[in-house]
Amino acid sequence: MKEIEPISLDGVKSYPLSERKSLVNSESFALPFKKGGALSVWLERLPRILAAKDFMEVSDLIAQAACERKTVILAMGAHPIKVGLSPIIIDLMGKGIISALAMNGAGIIHDSEVAMVGRTSEDVADGLGCGSFGMAEETGRILNQAITRGAEKGWGLGKSVGAALIEGAFPFNRLSILASAFEMKIPVTVHVAIGTDIIHVHPTADGAATGKASHTDFRIFARMISTLNKGVFINLGSAVVLPEVFLKALTLVRNLGYEVDDFTTVNMDFIRQYRPMTNVVNRPTRKGGRGFNLTGHHELMFPLLAAAVMERLGPDYFEKKELQNAHI
Repeated sequence: MKEIEPISLDGVKSYPLSERKSLVNSESFALPFKKGGALSVWLERLPRILAAKDFMEVSDLIAQAACERKTVILAMGAHPIKVGLSPIIIDLMGKGIISALAMNGAGIIHDSEVAMVGRTSEDVADGLGCGSFGMAEETGRILNQAITRGAEKGWGLGKSVGAALIEGAFPFNRLSILASAFEMKIPVTVHVAIGTDIIHVHPTADGAATGKASHTDFRIFARMISTLNKGVFINLGSAVVLPEVFLKALTLVRNLGYEVDDFTTVNMDFIRQYRPMTNVVNRPTRKGGRGFNLTGHHELMFPLLAAAVMERLGPDYFEKKELQNAHI
C-alpha cells in the first residue's frame, strides 16, 4: 500500500487580521475594581461579554419595567427561601419592583415555618428512617386549616396562607413573603402538585380545598400573565412545576385574545435544565421579546441582580416611590 503523504499547506489563502469580523472586542473587556469603590462602579467594570452582558441587560430590563410600571413576576421554588433570600424579595416587593409572585407548594411550607419559629428545612434523611419526616404538628395544622378556610371564602391558596399568618401574628412575620405580600396587597399564587408536600400527609389535609384554592390561584396567575406585555417573568429555581404552569397560563391568555407577545423571561438556577430552558426562555418569546438564562447559586446571583436593578433605577425612582407611599 502506497504511503499517504500529508497535505500541503502552501496554497492556503489568508487575509489581514484587521479585516476579520471578531466576536470579542477589547472595548468589552472588564476593568479592575479599586478598593472602596461603589457597587455602581463594579457593575460598570464588568465585561460586556456572555453571561455578564446578559446579567446587565436583564437588570436594565427589570429596572425599565419597574419605571414604566409594567408587570414583573417572580416565580420561585422553595430553595430561595431556604438560602435566606426572603428579605431581599420582600424589599423588592416593597419598592414596587416585583408586582406578583408564584410559588410551588413547598414555598408556603418553608415561608410559614420561618414566620412561626424563624427557622425551617429539616434533615430529611434523618427523619425518613423513622417516619417522622414532615410530621411537624403546627406546619400541617395551621397551613391546612388556612387553606380550608380560604377555599370556603373563594380565596386562592397564597392569600389564604398570608391572611392566616397575619391573623396568627407570628414572631417572624417580617421575614415571611406571604405575610408581607398580604399586607402589601401583592398577589402570591401557589401551584400545588398533590402528594409532593408534607402537609398532604397530615390528617387535616383537605384535597378538595387544596385543589380549589390552587386552581383559583392558577386563574389569578393567568390574569397577571395577561398583563405581562413589556414586563418581565423570572423563574427562580423551579425546574418543573412553574415552567409548566407558566406555559399553560400563557397559552390561555393568548387564546382569550390578550396581547402578550413582547416581554422578557429570565431563568435562574444552578444548572441548565430542559423544562425551564424550553418553557421559560425559548418557546414563550418566539413571537417577540427575549429570553435569558443566568446560571449560578441563588444566594449569590439573586442578591447581585437585585442590587444591580436598584443601581439601574437611580434616585429619581425611589423619590417618586416615597411620594406615592406618602399619599397612600
